[in-house]
Amino acid sequence: MHDAEGSVRDAYAGYCRWFAAQDRGLLQRKGIEAENFFRRTGITFNVYGEDAGEERLIPFDMVPRIVTAAEWRKLSRGIEQRVRAINAFLHDIYHRQEIVRAGRLPERLISQNAAFLPAMVGMSPPGGVYTHIVGIDLVRTGPDDFMVLEDNARTPSGVSYMLENRETMMAMFPELFTQVRVRPVQDYPRRLAKSLAASAPPAFARKGQRPVVAVLTPGIYNSAYFEHAFLADQMGAELVEGTDLRVIDGRVAMRTTQGYTPIDVLYRRVDDDYLDPLTFKPDSALGVPGIMDVYRAGGITIANAPGTGIADDKAIYSFMPEIVEFYTGEKPLLKNVPTWRCSEDDSLAYVLDNLAELVVKEVHGSGGYGMLVGPAASKKEIAAFAKKLRARPDNYIAQPTLALSTVPIFARRGLTPRHVDLRPFVLVSPEGIDITPGGLTRVALKPGSLVVNSSQGGGTKDSWVLEE
Repeated sequence: MHDAEGSVRDAYAGYCRWFAAQDRGLLQRKGIEAENFFRRTGITFNVYGEDAGEERLIPFDMVPRIVTAAEWRKLSRGIEQRVRAINAFLHDIYHRQEIVRAGRLPERLISQNAAFLPAMVGMSPPGGVYTHIVGIDLVRTGPDDFMVLEDNARTPSGVSYMLENRETMMAMFPELFTQVRVRPVQDYPRRLAKSLAASAPPAFARKGQRPVVAVLTPGIYNSAYFEHAFLADQMGAELVEGTDLRVIDGRVAMRTTQGYTPIDVLYRRVDDDYLDPLTFKPDSALGVPGIMDVYRAGGITIANAPGTGIADDKAIYSFMPEIVEFYTGEKPLLKNVPTWRCSEDDSLAYVLDNLAELVVKEVHGSGGYGMLVGPAASKKEIAAFAKKLRARPDNYIAQPTLALSTVPIFARRGLTPRHVDLRPFVLVSPEGIDITPGGLTRVALKPGSLVVNSSQGGGTKDSWVLEE
């Protein structure tokens, strides 16, 4: 919100004028109102492994994270370039693997990767799109520097919180949005429905009828079930579980009160391993037996495509600058965070010598689990993690502890800084790439913490992109 000299940054000028005129007691009461609203609406999540199994609220902070129109234009160009490269990379590794042939990517990172699906080799999804919904995690390290922290190309979550955060802010402070012109995000469900419909298999496009879209959820006990139900409702799509679906006459059909209706597009929120018990885990009760045969025959679009999880791999992430340049012929517009691959002897030696200063992550990890934040760890924790590294070095990458930018949160004593990241949501279809202006800002609510994940005590903010 402020620069090093204490002056208000341009992005926050309008907000700061509004904030200075507000009664602090009223703002505190508004914060309680927001929490009650989230609780009544059921905006919760579950944490796997919690004995109590209690649903939690994701803490919401009312001070928005604001980005100027000029900053967003620059970010959007970099995001689009990266998403195009990821899609081209996925097509390549499931076909000719030209990037491996060219020596730009080690073959073992593909063949020995658990996220690589042999069932997808030689398969091209309808419209050539692998990643229909992408979330790119960004961190800011300076006034003009955004860096990519992670790519989420499998099943990025959190968009429902982006939408509910905006709705809550507009309900609490309608006058604020008349003073500060902010680009809307409320039409995301409509844009998602349009993008998914545009990705339907052309052979089954029925003249004069909209493609049938359904959201596949693992069920009410999944940590993101609220989001699955929310998006299906907002899109006007059906929310289905595996038991609602079956393969009939070469199509995937869902059970309705009038019999079974064929589905054109399935927005699946079920992991690859559980998608088809005939192809993957034979004991899966979450998927649809035979869906992969229908998919390979061009009878349904699965969003995101099976096998996209390899693009989330953090060892693959370390090669993203090379991947972007290989497939676009351009230098990356968005930088990666410097990364040491612990599978390489020299890098492993460096990481082991500097564990107290580094952040170490599992290559397939997510949610803030399985990682070491060196500066916040005890000597005992560092020693234990060093043993894990030596035992399975190929399972880890390491990154420097970045001087992340901060955004204020509203605390009892007023504004206080906390570290944040930003997850913009990108829709991809044969018609093009659509980037929602803003995204989900996650905030580390603990003083000094760099971990923003909700499962680790993080919260969320509304994300504003200013109008021109």
